[in-house]
Amino acid sequence: MHDYPTIEACVGNTPLVRLQRMQGETSNTILLKLEGTNPAGSVKDRPALSMIVQAEARGDIRPGDTLIEATSGNTGIALAMAAAIRGYRLLLIMPAHMSDERKRAMSAYGAVLIEVSQGEGMEGARDLAMAIQERGEGRVLDQFANADNPLAHLTSTGPEIWQQTNGTVSHFVSSMGTTGTIMGCSAYLKQQNPEIQIVGLQPEDGSSIPGIRRWSEAYLPSIFDAARVDRVMDISQSDSEHMMRRLAAEEGIFCGVSSGGSVVAALRLSQELENAVIVAIICDRGDRYLSTGVFTGG
Repeated sequence: MHDYPTIEACVGNTPLVRLQRMQGETSNTILLKLEGTNPAGSVKDRPALSMIVQAEARGDIRPGDTLIEATSGNTGIALAMAAAIRGYRLLLIMPAHMSDERKRAMSAYGAVLIEVSQGEGMEGARDLAMAIQERGEGRVLDQFANADNPLAHLTSTGPEIWQQTNGTVSHFVSSMGTTGTIMGCSAYLKQQNPEIQIVGLQPEDGSSIPGIRRWSEAYLPSIFDAARVDRVMDISQSDSEHMMRRLAAEEGIFCGVSSGGSVVAALRLSQELENAVIVAIICDRGDRYLSTGVFTGG
């Protein structure tokens, strides 16, 4: 019998493609890491699988157990897939205003959804997750404090970028939500070349961009280490949405709002640099935002 892979083996090894037209005349190369090609459609497939596999290896959980997570979307879909692959029951707690596609995808994978109000937000979702765990009704994976989140990027995303650029990457751009992607990639890339600049993105005040946050000190993810980020850029919601629409129409790259923000930042950086190789994370696909109407905006 052939040793065929399971779907678990399809997480990672995503394409790295260059912008064709939008960067204009420049000595720089802008490369986009297409994380939407992961089986559940986002960069979060990596940490979701890592958090479950590593907890299982330690004996912290075993198939049949109930797992709990607070999520605004992509992590929930990825965890729902990973839980289905490995045989776990999953409770997901999320703010009620998240897009319909996300909720339906989570349910399709068999997860149970619990909603908190938009006012309670992710902070309220995180508090409720911990309360359910304290009642003995499951185990919180806690992507915000779980070292297996950045570990996934230290062992996969970072090495892939280094290999795909033949070690020429000079700048790495990533949105910051849980900060797992930027922490893990920074750790790996800086080991290879301390001169690589790590650029993190957060929404400017008043902007709401799914998946990225300006955290208050009390809720700042404990996996985050500010020393690992060389520069933080503020990105506006309108610029991110406009770029997202342009990427689909001009480059054939169909992605979400935070990915549009990553390309805004990459192009801004490119204006300051020469002979740079800039890698930006395109963290998911655009289809999970269609119901929000964001692709029909101005």
